[in-house]
Amino acid sequence: MIDKNTVKRIIIENQRIASNITLNEREYDFEDNLNYVLIGLRRAGKSYLLYQRMQQLMKSGHSVDEFLYFNFEDERLIGMMASDLDTILSSYREMYDYKPFVFLDEIQIIDGWEKFARRLADQGYRVYITGSNAKMLSSEIATTLGGRYQIKRVFPMSFREMLRAKGVDVEDKNFEFKNQDLINKYLEEYFTFGGLPEIGGVLDKRGWLSGLFSKIFFGDLIARYSIRNDKSIKYVVQKIAESVKQPVSYNRIANMVSSIGKKISTDTVIDYLDYMNESWLLIPIENFTAKFVEKASNKKYYFIDNGILNLFLTDPNTSLLENMVAVSLYKQYGDNVTFYNTNIEVDFYLQDQKTAIQVSYSLKDEETRKREVRALEKLSSTVEIDHLFIITMYDEEVINTIHSVINVLPLWKWLLRVKLC
Repeated sequence: MIDKNTVKRIIIENQRIASNITLNEREYDFEDNLNYVLIGLRRAGKSYLLYQRMQQLMKSGHSVDEFLYFNFEDERLIGMMASDLDTILSSYREMYDYKPFVFLDEIQIIDGWEKFARRLADQGYRVYITGSNAKMLSSEIATTLGGRYQIKRVFPMSFREMLRAKGVDVEDKNFEFKNQDLINKYLEEYFTFGGLPEIGGVLDKRGWLSGLFSKIFFGDLIARYSIRNDKSIKYVVQKIAESVKQPVSYNRIANMVSSIGKKISTDTVIDYLDYMNESWLLIPIENFTAKFVEKASNKKYYFIDNGILNLFLTDPNTSLLENMVAVSLYKQYGDNVTFYNTNIEVDFYLQDQKTAIQVSYSLKDEETRKREVRALEKLSSTVEIDHLFIITMYDEEVINTIHSVINVLPLWKWLLRVKLC
């Protein structure tokens, strides 16, 4: 059983951190009458949001003594089990008379945590939980939590959030962008190294990202899923990175990995991709026009953060551009984001928004320009489309064709748009 004195020390330490930490507020809203489960990639900012919520509560008049925060990655909690979780509450009650706001960080480490979380909700506690594994949302756990929690997915920082953290004001009341030189300067950093919140203060950004990926790889993949052949799954990650922008089937991945000397079955590839999805490393996107079986087996895969993707690429610019557009779309529209690939190849198609998007690093080459415009025109004659875009690195214009208007936007302006259309 965990020692109560240790629990009390941890509670007090975390209250001090909540009081003193300096934050740049992120674009996440919390309702006072809801409990939350925050899920996402390691270092995406889930703990940061817990502290942000504490500071919001303090601004509204609550005392820091009302906060019961526990991070289950604390080495002092090694060996803790679900039967010990109530010790946290009883230790707090011995110190304070409040009914605390409960913050449980990376709680998926404790097997059986969901029953404790359900009891807290049933007893009227306001609870905020984080986790970095999608198994937290398994049907069994969802049934146990029984609608008592609001699920929020935490992504790396948006470009707007990153600029705010740098102190860059980007627009006036008329939505006219200013500070263009600073926008361009920080866009290059964001494009290359991604938006994980801690990256901004790191000098050796590539080294930091490499260390983070090693932790995800060995902790969230190899150890968690008891993978014996670590080289084969690393080759799968490499091949997925090299295939960003292209639909890729399970069989094709298996063949690519096997061709470099590491024999791997299609079933193993399926398992590996499931593990990477469950660790929030990848975003899979389906072909809108595909039949049911092909939707599942022939997807495009994007990385949740450009910085991690960039670790695996030698000529990265076109892949990083499309990856960044994919993530920005997925943050707003989730599984409604698809691609269109039957006789017509369009990078992104959103049926509900009646929107189609092509991504091209530059339109200065005439053949490239014709290809991208032709695909959008052909799609707009096939399905009902209200909004057509080509996202480039720097180009901006409006292309008027006989039947449609195509807005060409540079990446920075695309990322700073409030809404898609």
